[in-house]
Amino acid sequence: MALLAATNAADPVAQEVARWSSVLAQSKGGAWDEVKGGAQPALDRASDALRDGRRLYALQQLASAWPNLGAAAYVAKQPATAMQNLDGLEAEWKRLGPQLQNAPAPKLDDVQPAAVRGLLETAIPQVHELYGASLIYAQNTSPFAGYFYLGQAVAQRDFLAFARRASQPEAKRAPAFRSIAPELDALERELLAAYRPPASIDRHSDFINASSLLKEARELDAAGLRRGALVRYLEAVRRTAQIRATTPLARAEIEQRLRETSARIAAAPNVDHSIARMFVESAQADLARADGGAVASAIASASLPRYFAAIGPAPPVKALPAPRATVTLIRWPYT
Repeated sequence: MALLAATNAADPVAQEVARWSSVLAQSKGGAWDEVKGGAQPALDRASDALRDGRRLYALQQLASAWPNLGAAAYVAKQPATAMQNLDGLEAEWKRLGPQLQNAPAPKLDDVQPAAVRGLLETAIPQVHELYGASLIYAQNTSPFAGYFYLGQAVAQRDFLAFARRASQPEAKRAPAFRSIAPELDALERELLAAYRPPASIDRHSDFINASSLLKEARELDAAGLRRGALVRYLEAVRRTAQIRATTPLARAEIEQRLRETSARIAAAPNVDHSIARMFVESAQADLARADGGAVASAIASASLPRYFAAIGPAPPVKALPAPRATVTLIRWPYT
């Protein structure tokens, strides 16, 4: 595909990985110290992926680090006095409103391949939600926290522009992307069924992460952002599979399944299966690590099969039992 064929010199993914790596290496203190622990490993994985020719996985890792890196850079530009009161934040919040809250929805038809557009689509609602939450969050915590959320919104807006630069014309046709609401319902049932002690206690944070991804996939699906919904759904599938798995697949079995998936992708040369390819690359990168295997096993056994199911005919909808109670959980966006 066009994105994969780009040379490092011209590839915007490689350029941004190098730029952010340099910025992070030269920055310290304040928000930089808070984001470095998560951003540095993601950038290292992206750099390794580029070296190994796994550019879609590199893009995925860059996308995961981008919001915090952009927020830290934004906060670093604010005067120190701004962190002491809400007045400056409120003024900045109002100034950025036309850019973040009232900006028109970006045009997506020319963004290709599907993996690039999928990652772009995941950022679209975050711009508005992070902006909307920033001032309220600051009023309940601190001006610094509000600036950081506002910086994340700015960063996601910038990521939209970057993803367009990473886009290249794609001759392949898109799969039949559709609503994956039935798949999301099924995955939610699986996750709820697994939420039992001792796993619900020992792996509580893993359940939270999987649930957050599932919620995000629902919102993207409801908004018609099918590629973004599919990316988040497959990530939620992977995390759920890791929670439920007692023992990962043997390495030989994982490698065989990845070869079979790669062959299936190659057998449809005119179809844009870049989302599946991104997850294949993620599994390959995990296998290359000394402590890897669990992520690759979950992708090979669960995420990739469900990718092909999700672009096929919708499964029959099962009738759900009448609810006995409704519980509403309130959280800040993407936390």
